[in-house]
Amino acid sequence: MALPDRYVIVDVETTGAHPVRDRITEVAVIRIEGGVETGRWETLVHPGIPIPAMIQDLIGITDEMVARAPAFADIADTLAGWLEGCVFVAHNARFDYGFIKNAFARVQREFEAPVLCTVKLSRALYPEHHRHGLDALIARHGFVCAARHRAMGDTEVLKQFVAMTGGAFPAEVLARAVVKAMKAPQRPAGLPEGSLDGLPDACGVYLFYATPEAEPGRTDTPLLVGQALSLRAKLTAWFAAAKGKEAELAARVRRLEWVETPGELGALLLELALLKSHRPLANRIPDGDAAFGLRLLPNRRRPPVLERVAIAGSDPRSWVGDVFGAFRNRAEADNRLRELAMLYRLCPQRLGLEAGTGPCDAHRAKRCAGVCASKERPEEHDARLLGALGSVGLKAWPWNGPVVVAERNEDNGQTAFHLLDAWCHLGTVADAAALPALAEAPRAFDLDAYRLLSRWLTVPANAARVQPLSR
Repeated sequence: MALPDRYVIVDVETTGAHPVRDRITEVAVIRIEGGVETGRWETLVHPGIPIPAMIQDLIGITDEMVARAPAFADIADTLAGWLEGCVFVAHNARFDYGFIKNAFARVQREFEAPVLCTVKLSRALYPEHHRHGLDALIARHGFVCAARHRAMGDTEVLKQFVAMTGGAFPAEVLARAVVKAMKAPQRPAGLPEGSLDGLPDACGVYLFYATPEAEPGRTDTPLLVGQALSLRAKLTAWFAAAKGKEAELAARVRRLEWVETPGELGALLLELALLKSHRPLANRIPDGDAAFGLRLLPNRRRPPVLERVAIAGSDPRSWVGDVFGAFRNRAEADNRLRELAMLYRLCPQRLGLEAGTGPCDAHRAKRCAGVCASKERPEEHDARLLGALGSVGLKAWPWNGPVVVAERNEDNGQTAFHLLDAWCHLGTVADAAALPALAEAPRAFDLDAYRLLSRWLTVPANAARVQPLSR
């Protein structure tokens, strides 16, 4: 038989997705031996911590329901008896396995078992389908679920799925799929069991930490912050392929946290915000907070004729036409000015790129029209400079005012509405009704957000999703 001879189908409900920080609130098992069910058992579990309101609404298990339930220590012996000698089968199996392993560890007990993941089994047997969550399996195969998001209800669905696969495929095909389904993802030794299997197949931002938990009263600085179109796919692949410095970083990771977002733009904006607020140790931190533009000083006889104008946090509509460009640092601005000097025969001295008086080196090389050698009037030079500066301004904002980008995750119903104006991110809300009030927020230019938005909106499919704000 391609399926294990003895296995136990397991599902746990929990207070959250973190196998160390969160706790089990319900557990259910169905034991199968020789293809026949030999028993089933379920119980609520007192988690010892409050159940978040969002989890109560989603699952239906409340603090009142578990108030008189046994603690995990009280059921540990019984659960160990059900699991003994069996392959551990679950959906996103190492998530459930991680919670149970950590729960046993908290009562000073060891737990080890071979693990078979039914998500991986479904992917191996039905590669033509994109979704392999429980809801997708129920809809695709017509399974019956008496209580979705309750431990025994979900476990019963998995029993139907495993039984169906046993008769739907040749033994050698099923055997290869089972091997894939029992292969554990590579993870750093310091990460708790189940950390990667709890990751959703959704957009979001992830944070690596070097400590298992933050000390009370303080916030840890992350090792790394990043974003992904699929948190599960990216991080599973990242840890599996980590080499060199990435492998050294992976070895330091003790905790993985993440925030789901309804779409890519939300992940990009959140990543930028976290990079600036947390300043992770292994990231290159954006430095657009010191951004400046250039202003031409009219009628100035002596160089330089350009002054730097701080633009970070200001309203772009207040300086369009007067301030040119947006630069992170002097080197970036000087490199752009050198390009303009070559193209328009401008004087490096007058631009402030070189010190000295008299004919500049560029004039001697016939690359400067000669304002420094009295061969050209300053007004003529500066008129040419003003025309050249027009090419380094911000891209024109394509809309007349504020616009909205809506994102939605169809799997979990999560929504986000991003309000943008003049390349500024005015904010993000989950309810479109809050947008008009958000539009009253002042525009504050951020160079990093500008570059992020200008890249994202260059993609035609992204730009097509933009809608003017309806007031």
